[in-house]
Amino acid sequence: MEKFIGGRLAAEALLEQDVDYIFTLSGGHITPIYQFLENSRITLFDTRHEQAAVFMAEAWAKMTRKPAVAMVTAGPGFTNALSGIASARLSNTPVILISGVVGLDSSEKLDLQDMVQQPVIAPMVKKALTCQVAERIPEYIDMAFRIAMSGRPGPVYLEIPCNLLNATIDPSKVKKVQTIVTSKPVDRENTAKVVDLLKAAKNPLVIAGTGAWYDDAGAELVKFVENVGIPVFTAGAARGIISDTHPLCFESSMAIRPGGAMMADFSTDLVIFLGDSLSLYYMFGEIFPSSAKFIQVDKDQSEIGRNRTVDLGIVSDIKSFLAELNGILDKQAVGANLRKQFEPWLEFVRKADREGKEQAKALWECETLPMHPMRLANEVNKFMDREDDIVVADGGDTCTWMGMTRTVVKGGTYLDYGLYGCLAVGLPYAIAAKLKNPDKRVLAIMGDGSTGFNFMEYHTAIRKKVPIVVVIANDQAWGMIMHSQQLRLGHNIPNGTELGWVDYHKMVETMGGFGICVEKPEDIRPALEAAFASGKTACINVKVDPTIISPGSVALANLGGYKAS
Repeated sequence: MEKFIGGRLAAEALLEQDVDYIFTLSGGHITPIYQFLENSRITLFDTRHEQAAVFMAEAWAKMTRKPAVAMVTAGPGFTNALSGIASARLSNTPVILISGVVGLDSSEKLDLQDMVQQPVIAPMVKKALTCQVAERIPEYIDMAFRIAMSGRPGPVYLEIPCNLLNATIDPSKVKKVQTIVTSKPVDRENTAKVVDLLKAAKNPLVIAGTGAWYDDAGAELVKFVENVGIPVFTAGAARGIISDTHPLCFESSMAIRPGGAMMADFSTDLVIFLGDSLSLYYMFGEIFPSSAKFIQVDKDQSEIGRNRTVDLGIVSDIKSFLAELNGILDKQAVGANLRKQFEPWLEFVRKADREGKEQAKALWECETLPMHPMRLANEVNKFMDREDDIVVADGGDTCTWMGMTRTVVKGGTYLDYGLYGCLAVGLPYAIAAKLKNPDKRVLAIMGDGSTGFNFMEYHTAIRKKVPIVVVIANDQAWGMIMHSQQLRLGHNIPNGTELGWVDYHKMVETMGGFGICVEKPEDIRPALEAAFASGKTACINVKVDPTIISPGSVALANLGGYKAS
């Protein structure tokens, strides 16, 4: 009977999982898998840094709502991947990280790149797995995919010692399993209670978070809010599952965004919280009145009740919950009454939305030089006006300004680093987005500090002919840290905050891309047109005002209870 090595088992198991891309940086410990993926239908997409490979997998999984694979070598390859995995954990993204590790027969011998890896990453993932029997490699790969998508999605780690990948295997001893869990539970008894809480409310609102995106609950969400006439806000990966232009959608739930979110949060008497977490973004739940009733729906029972007493906790798939709720509302035929009941509240939120945007208009249209970074965000937002345009935001202040500005009309078209706040996602996210959507326009807007982390991924995009457009909001500093220090200390500490001007656009040109520098607001659109028309990976290096302080910088200055004066 034919015998073959463990690397072939791993490759075949990944092929059976319908993996399209593996984002990776090569190394000796994983070469046995590489050799059996070469010339297969899976593309090994190699990066210049393992961190970027994991970020690409994170973006791919966010957009597809399916597990994505990153693969790294042992030791330093593994440690370089950790930031991306921590990000995936807080963004509830199903990334499978496969790592090589020294052979079991070399343990404690001080082999090359030897380290104990599994305990390091275990707190960062849903499950950390180590395969110790070569014949069980397919079982462990199946297990990793299954765990990543069970309940709340999240990352899973799998390490395979290199002696197992090189071991000769008898196929007759291999058990191949592949399990797909499709159950979508719904709590019918408690869902019925939601209607009673709605009938008793005057000022209800809905916040739909990342869980609503992964559960593909957009259609059910639209039907629900239209039926009862309730304002809705979106967060995280759920941005766009109901269009920001829908008359009942008031865009991002981020309180600092110009519009109605903050006033709605302060004034509500009933919150329906779908697949989100009561994190910093909601002042850990304190942004809502203590008297407000709170309904929290989540697949993860342990998430319900974090940071706030919940009046009604429902463990359920968001799509199934909304479908059940819509069915109850239809049966009771109470939609018309509720819409009339909530009309005054809806008008209140609309007024707050208009007034908030009017106050921000001066910043969005600011003519001063150096350019206001919110004017830059507005110009990008206006240019990227197609329904399926994809925008990626990266950087401290830059991500804040873009988050306060971007109009999202379709799910999966706006990506940022989320709660983990890890800079350097911009280029990897954008590259993955373009790979997934080759016919769509993809733009990343980043700070100059963020640009430095994964700058050589420009080279990845150029050599692989992935034509993304990158706008750098260049304030010549670590802007958010600089401004938070100014607020907190009365001055910034030059070492650690000031970067100086860098001609990033010329560096990209040198590698074969398109580069241009912009200083005036009126030159942004022509630069964007030229960048996209070039068909190349492009860098638009924009000089922005380094003195402008964002709401994010203010929040950072107040971190830990310190109040900036």
